[in-house]
Amino acid sequence: MEGQSEVGLAQLHQGLAAVLATGQILSQLCLLLLAEAAARAEACFHQALALARCQQAKSWELRAAMSLGRLWLQYGKWDAARALLAPIYGWFTEGFDTADLQEAKALLEGEFVSLT
Repeated sequence: MEGQSEVGLAQLHQGLAAVLATGQILSQLCLLLLAEAAARAEACFHQALALARCQQAKSWELRAAMSLGRLWLQYGKWDAARALLAPIYGWFTEGFDTADLQEAKALLEGEFVSLT
């Protein structure tokens, strides 16, 4: 029995190290998958913006901009979200009681909590 506890502790240490390494690998994989999904979503939102602009559909352009803005907010891109949204929001002269325009106004005023 002598020495078995040291062997057991060494095996436990190896097992723990393997679990930690696997956890780190899984965490990195999750981050990569999230980044890839965010990049795909951003590309889709840019396509939606382009299509809405091509069709001169301001309401759809606003929605696409809001979706892209929300994504950017998750990555701390406050200025980019505002710069995208401000000219679209400024185009509207009525309908400020709609949910879309209220959310756009909240983003432009820095009230990000209401956008989540």
